[in-house]
Amino acid sequence: MDTTERVDAVIVGAGFSGLYQLYRLRELGFTTRVFEAGDDIGGTWYRNRYPGARCDIESLSYSFSFSPELDQEWTWSEKYATQPEILRYLHHVADRFGLRAGITLSTRVTRAAYDEADRSWRISTDTGERVTARFLIMASGCTSTATEPDIPGAGAFTGEVHHTSRWPREPVSFTGRRVAVIGTGSSGVQLIPVIAEQAAELTVFQRTPAYSMPALNRPLTGAEVTRHKAGYPEFRAAQRRSRGGSVCDMPTESALEVSEAERTAAYEAAWNTGLLSALLRSYTDLLVDERANETVAEFIRSKIRATVADPETAERLSPRGYPFGTKRPCLDTGYYDTFNRPGVSLVDLSRTPIEEITPKGIRCSDQERVFDTIVFATGFDAMTGSLTAVDITGRGGVTLREKWADGPRNLLGLISAGFPNLFTITGPLSPSVLTNMVVSIEQHVEWITECVDHLRRNGITEIDATPGAEEAWGAHVAETAAPTLYPATASWYTGANVPGKPRVFMVYTGGLDRYREECADVARDGYRGFTLTGGPS
Repeated sequence: MDTTERVDAVIVGAGFSGLYQLYRLRELGFTTRVFEAGDDIGGTWYRNRYPGARCDIESLSYSFSFSPELDQEWTWSEKYATQPEILRYLHHVADRFGLRAGITLSTRVTRAAYDEADRSWRISTDTGERVTARFLIMASGCTSTATEPDIPGAGAFTGEVHHTSRWPREPVSFTGRRVAVIGTGSSGVQLIPVIAEQAAELTVFQRTPAYSMPALNRPLTGAEVTRHKAGYPEFRAAQRRSRGGSVCDMPTESALEVSEAERTAAYEAAWNTGLLSALLRSYTDLLVDERANETVAEFIRSKIRATVADPETAERLSPRGYPFGTKRPCLDTGYYDTFNRPGVSLVDLSRTPIEEITPKGIRCSDQERVFDTIVFATGFDAMTGSLTAVDITGRGGVTLREKWADGPRNLLGLISAGFPNLFTITGPLSPSVLTNMVVSIEQHVEWITECVDHLRRNGITEIDATPGAEEAWGAHVAETAAPTLYPATASWYTGANVPGKPRVFMVYTGGLDRYREECADVARDGYRGFTLTGGPS
């Protein structure tokens, strides 16, 4: 007897994406199961609980917009919310909207196979559950699969080892300890100043310097929270109309058309806002013209030189060789100042690369250094890693890994041809990580919800992207990115941080506003570019 449960939809992941998708499908009466690999909800904001973890989008913007009541009842405490506060917010959302009952924790989806005759997905988990669903919705996130350190002897160290994306729940003490941090991306930049306050010695191993700017974080005043809540309806509408999901003024001038003094003043004003995108929004050509970009890159380097006392350390911390903004910039609290502290040192891996991890510490080409604790802040297999981590098999026995062997292919970042009824929230080739993620998540969830509701109302049992439309979308994404400085940079946007991963720029650069309109046009045109099977002819 087949005891496989049958539901309308399975959602993989219980972070922002999974929670909102569950809410929307339940509103329409779809039977739904959510599987979350972690032992709590929250996704990224549950796993990444390292000291110093916080959002780099303002908290008043980085939150759901679907409920005006939620906007009014939740009060953020800081300009940039910490990981614990964001997790409390997601718990509040789950409780307020009664979402917990539909979520199965500590359960990883390991396999999904499409049944072509039944037009449904057969899903298996690591706990032995088997579920059949008409729709499979991957809400597993763009940065949820950590990259493991590709270093000889990685398991040899006998001291404490931590990874920023798998931080233990219990507090970790660095007091009096000799600590190594490997990695200086966003996680490392946030973590390093906190560890430096406790550790006896801190050694930072840097492969590529990051462009980082001061967050200027602070508590929010009651007056500004009240003012923002009063204007939330208009603000939320403006977010949805915006290019990147944040409400801001867009530039009108080229960086090369103004005097150096005017340009420096503009950069100084942007620097002092403590906003992630402020410097990039100073001029129109910073992401398309290398000469223009070099003006802002040199401005940031001048700030590093003015902060870090030792000229050699300042130079090693100064990014060169890639344009500002083509790797994700960082916001920090005291990052560069940290290197003025006694006991803090920097190892430049471009000069003295790591040869191996030893039982006592880390051996570089110049010497072995001894540590009590090693922290890996080595990033993620971004955009595709959480999707290819699942054994997904579509039509004709073709796996998603096989289809994406040379890079992701799909239509609108939502459906990959040959994998019907499989939706990817903020999937590759959508705006996703170049935007305020919550706004992009809401846009995708709402499109998917309207799509499956349309299918149900019309008796349609299958939707798939056509190969031609998929190819055209991939070409459009590449053509849109080509005039920018993004594709030439070795970054996680292109998969360059993962050995063996194909180098493809995986994000749509045309703007969330333009992308939103394209998605709406596709739906209005009867889901142009997709094949709909079943129901009325």
